[in-house]
Amino acid sequence: MGRWFGYGARGAYRNLIALVFICFAGVVRAETATVAVLGDSLIQGYGLVQQEGLVPQLESWLHAQGADVALINAGVSGDTTQGGLSRIAWTLTPEVDAVIVALGGNDLLRGIDPAVSRANIEGIVEVTQQANLEVLLIGIEAPLNYGADYKAAFDAIFPQVAEIYGTAFHPGLFTAFDGLDLQDVMQSDSIHPNAKGVSLIVEEIGPDVLALINRIH
Repeated sequence: MGRWFGYGARGAYRNLIALVFICFAGVVRAETATVAVLGDSLIQGYGLVQQEGLVPQLESWLHAQGADVALINAGVSGDTTQGGLSRIAWTLTPEVDAVIVALGGNDLLRGIDPAVSRANIEGIVEVTQQANLEVLLIGIEAPLNYGADYKAAFDAIFPQVAEIYGTAFHPGLFTAFDGLDLQDVMQSDSIHPNAKGVSLIVEEIGPDVLALINRIH
């Protein structure tokens, strides 16, 4: 009886150790994906409390879909595509697995030559791909303020770069607002979305971000 109990205890102990090892190994294999979101004030969360911003709302949405992911807010208010290019290399810290690029709004506000913006976007994608990271490129449409030729050249940047470099592509953050009363989804400056607007953007781009995450696992 005593020997049986001792053998059983030792066996149970060995089984427990094996179970812990298996669980630990599973945790190690299930690494959290880290995605940097490179952008301007729309990404930074201008005019919103932190948890209402696009990055926190998007991260919460992804978690609700079961994604094991952490997002890095690499948004800088006022940033242009040139600014994004100047900081993309040091944004790609070792833990980063993929990058979402959402820039161009401030290029439009400044009337920057579309050829310059295109070169910057291409540079950002090239640096990211050289690091063997997946990219989701988010486009933006120009208004007609600078004429039809400018609009056509600017609008073509993002889908063309995505096609040439083979990146994932979404046509724009504000496509979520098509057909809506913008007063309901924008802040008083008519440039930045309010919390409701951000939630609509998240629902719009979320599936593409989820697909990006699935490609890096």
